[in-house]
Amino acid sequence: MSLHWALICHGLITLTIVVSFLCGQWPIFQGTPISSIHRFLTFGAYQYFLRFIGAVFGDRGTNLILSVEYYCCDRPNPILQLIYLAIIGTTYYIIVKTSFSYIPGYYLSEVHRYASFLAVAVGILLFLVTSFSDPGTVKADNVSRYLSAYPYDNIIYTEKECPTYLLDRSTAAYAIDVLLALIITVDGWHFLLCIYGTIAIGLVLAGRLKELQIVHVLTVYYGVDNSLRSLAPYVVQWLLDAHNTQILLMVFMGVVSLLLAGFFAYHANLCLTNTTTNETFKWQDYISWQKKLIEARASTAALKANIAGMTTEGKLRESKCKSFFRQSLLQDTEAIVKKNVYDKGFFHNLYEPEVQDGIIASKSRGWDLEDSPFIQLLDGLMLLSLKMGIQTLLL
Repeated sequence: MSLHWALICHGLITLTIVVSFLCGQWPIFQGTPISSIHRFLTFGAYQYFLRFIGAVFGDRGTNLILSVEYYCCDRPNPILQLIYLAIIGTTYYIIVKTSFSYIPGYYLSEVHRYASFLAVAVGILLFLVTSFSDPGTVKADNVSRYLSAYPYDNIIYTEKECPTYLLDRSTAAYAIDVLLALIITVDGWHFLLCIYGTIAIGLVLAGRLKELQIVHVLTVYYGVDNSLRSLAPYVVQWLLDAHNTQILLMVFMGVVSLLLAGFFAYHANLCLTNTTTNETFKWQDYISWQKKLIEARASTAALKANIAGMTTEGKLRESKCKSFFRQSLLQDTEAIVKKNVYDKGFFHNLYEPEVQDGIIASKSRGWDLEDSPFIQLLDGLMLLSLKMGIQTLLL
């Protein structure tokens, strides 16, 4: 029973940390412990760590930590890619060592050994292609093409000149013009990969239950009632004792699949609305500034109306009921319309010609991305893996 309570407490603590980290900045959590935990996790813990390093090692230790932070967070580096590849490789290695000995099993055929390897290989290949794709650097020889493809909207982008390179700052200079569809493909593929791994390990555990006749042993030899409510605690205890690594892998891949589903939905929304990550923050700042401006104008108008009402002589006093139901001037504000001139419709955003021009522009750097044998091999592997995945589901 103590193990069950430990698991429940562990789950509650994990859920609290995840919700605080991901959703603690939401307005609904302001002034709550969730918001405080979020501030501690995202800002306070690092500040306390810097103070501790400064107190123990002095300025040299603090400068060392700040230099590491500058390299990891402010400069292009392969650390995130290496961590991503390490997570994929380590997870697949643990699955091979702990679960492949049970394949083929009661519910899984031997084809899953090769299908899983092919799925992981395609996922790594997609990730590498995305990592080495050209982000769309604005230079003197291509700035005119970017300006013609993405004109200024005079809302979040205005015409300026870069003081360093003396070039017109186009909209692409503020946004990462990567192959967004490829990023969506990576997120979607790894989401399906995590779901596939979770279901496969679940079928492995179900097959072990069937092969070892755990339910039969519990009901016949130990006298446990043949019902889900009676058998569940003993089955869970057996799984945690005999296959705890597989249980942890299932929980880990389930959480990662939820995160990847969120990333996939976010990037798909950006692609369908023809908006970059940087532009979302620009629009938030613009809408917030417009709201404050409208509220200030409405407040000024209401103040003038009140002063005029107090100074007007001979005006009939308004009834309390009428004044109660009368709408305030502060509420009479027009809605802010987001006029995204780059959003040209659902289908046009998916097949925007300017994106194809950005891909073809890589030819000037000596790399034809569309006609590359690497990309053709990638397409072939994706089709083959999709076909094998469908056959696996049919099995």
